[in-house]
Parts: sequence; C-alpha cells; structure tokens
Amino acid sequence: MSDQNISRDDVFRMAALSRLQVAEEEQALFARQLQDILAYMDILVSVDTDGVDPLYSTALHGGILRDDVAAIRLSRQEALLNAPQQNGECFVVPRIL
Repeated sequence: MSDQNISRDDVFRMAALSRLQVAEEEQALFARQLQDILAYMDILVSVDTDGVDPLYSTALHGGILRDDVAAIRLSRQEALLNAPQQNGECFVVPRIL
C-alpha cells in the first residue's frame, strides 16, 4: 500500500488547482478512489519487467500527418455555436491593449 494517504483536504486542493468544483460529499469518495489508484501504482511498480521489450513507443514512430489543404470544415454559424461571446459574425474577446 502507498505510504501517502489522500485526505479530503488533498482532494479540495487538487480540485482548486484544477479549477473544479467538488461537492463536500464527493471529497471522501474521491479521496478513497485516488488512494486506490496509488495502491494500484504500487502493484505495478513491484512487477519485474526486466527483459521485457516495450510494446509501443510514440517516440519511435513518426506521426501521420494529413496534407495541409485549405477546406471549409465548419460553417460560420457552426464555429460560433458554442462561443461564450459572439456577434453573429465573429468571436468577441476581451481587448488586450
């Protein structure tokens, strides 16, 4: 078992750092679930993997890229559909200067 225990305060701090709202009743559940994840990591660390080749590494394989061709993927209305602010034609963003 992991030496580190996850407390409700730890869950609260992680939620704050992640900008998530976690209800009071969920904090104990998440603390237990995170503790279970750490316990599973302890099991994985103890597995002897000497002599076992990695199955896949993204570092060894080049990415598959599509051709950079101009195409209309979304209509203007579709692109603006979930925008927090828009004026019917463009995204509205805060002024920086």
